[in-house]
Amino acid sequence: MARPRHAAVPDIGVLRGAALYIGALLGPGLLLLPGLAVTQAGPASIVAWAALLVASGLFAVVFAALGVRHPSAGGVRGYAEAGLGPRAGRAVAWCFLAGVITGAPIVAVTCGNYVAELLGGGVGLACGTAAVLLLGTIAVTVGGVRTSASVQFGLVALLVGIVVTAVAGAAPASRAGNWTPFAPHGWTAIGPAASTLMLAFVGWEAIAPLTSRFARPRRQLPVVIGIAFGTTTVIYLALGAVTVAALGPAASTSVPLTALLSLAVGQVGPGVAAVGAVVLTVGAVIAYLSGAGALARSLAPAPAARDTLPPWLLVALLGSGAVLIGLLGTGVLSLAALVSVPTTFFLVVYLGCTVAACRLLPGPLLRGVAAVAVVAVVAVLAFSGYALIPAACVTGLALLARPRRLRSAPPLVPA
Repeated sequence: MARPRHAAVPDIGVLRGAALYIGALLGPGLLLLPGLAVTQAGPASIVAWAALLVASGLFAVVFAALGVRHPSAGGVRGYAEAGLGPRAGRAVAWCFLAGVITGAPIVAVTCGNYVAELLGGGVGLACGTAAVLLLGTIAVTVGGVRTSASVQFGLVALLVGIVVTAVAGAAPASRAGNWTPFAPHGWTAIGPAASTLMLAFVGWEAIAPLTSRFARPRRQLPVVIGIAFGTTTVIYLALGAVTVAALGPAASTSVPLTALLSLAVGQVGPGVAAVGAVVLTVGAVIAYLSGAGALARSLAPAPAARDTLPPWLLVALLGSGAVLIGLLGTGVLSLAALVSVPTTFFLVVYLGCTVAACRLLPGPLLRGVAAVAVVAVVAVLAFSGYALIPAACVTGLALLARPRRLRSAPPLVPA
């Protein structure tokens, strides 16, 4: 039987899929969050890392199960809609897109700080670099998911090499005394640190709209997610521990990868860190924009051209970039203050998908995993503070918006 005209052609294999997932997961977290978490909780931030790794495992299981049973271009919208109805699906979709629109400029500025650190520039150089990176990744994504996936494979290989070099090279500088006092700000500080670090663990949902691009999702997707989870677990746990053990008080920095690489390879460390920052930024933003484009196309009333970003999404990304990079450049807002905004949007996405999974997944075991994942998401949301306001506004508007005659989320395809 001929394939429908607008059906997705399976063209993502295990290696490309793993590269996309790892690129989405190993993004801004490696650039900024280890230092922020140490600032908030001291060495006790390692507890937040460990707890979120457990939660990440739950999310991996839930999204793998949903992806196998619901491999559609609708992604997270399709999951929420199937389990909770069209309004919930729309709310999850809007929050995902809002998270991408607000998060991409923040990630770009984080990378800009590394370039500015290398060249001795200030805020102006950091923001200028951020603008160039944001425009470049948008251009690559407009070129198509196939091109993005190919680029992603090479970026992830380079990224893993840089991170391994930083962790392994800095590890000999570890000192037991850097772990004391273990909780200088009290045990309750672990909660806010976990909320901050959560941005390092979102990403399982980013590639969900592309699950229909696997030829055999039932067989390939669990392998892809297993590779991504194993890789990110080792990297994050090692990074969190070595950041504390090797840097001590100096870990409270906005460029922790620079500090680790300076210990590992000496004077060339800042240069290597800047390259790593660019790799991380390009990889993460490409993955998120690819997923956002697929999700935005599924929301269109009529079929859209494949592998393109809808004009409204392009305008929103460029407008958000101009506003947020401008505010950060003028010092009106700090990067640390803005990190929790996209994180909270993604947490709402996780909440909708995990609650839907409690209804959609078969068997008590998978439903139990989904229920525990719901509890984990709610616990982290409780520490999100003011960032709950924009997330609540977008969610409320989506739930109250007048229904439009949208195409339904693409139907299930045999795996």
